[in-house]
Amino acid sequence: MEFPKFLLGDNTDYPTAIFVVHTEYPRFIINLEDDEVEWMEDFTKEDEKELETEAEVLIAAANSFYDREISRYEE
Repeated sequence: MEFPKFLLGDNTDYPTAIFVVHTEYPRFIINLEDDEVEWMEDFTKEDEKELETEAEVLIAAANSFYDREISRYEE
């Protein structure tokens, strides 16, 4: 079974948070309420340099995913 690239996450301990989980490398969870990102990978210094531009693209994709999902709920 293949998992989706993004998942929505919910937690009643954080009632106003909007979590999106990125399931592919580099895996992360972003809270769209405050754009806080928690990476679930260990990166080398070289990886971190490469990740700088990729992170912006992935975070934008997470936001787009959330917007798409919410629009589908509203239909």
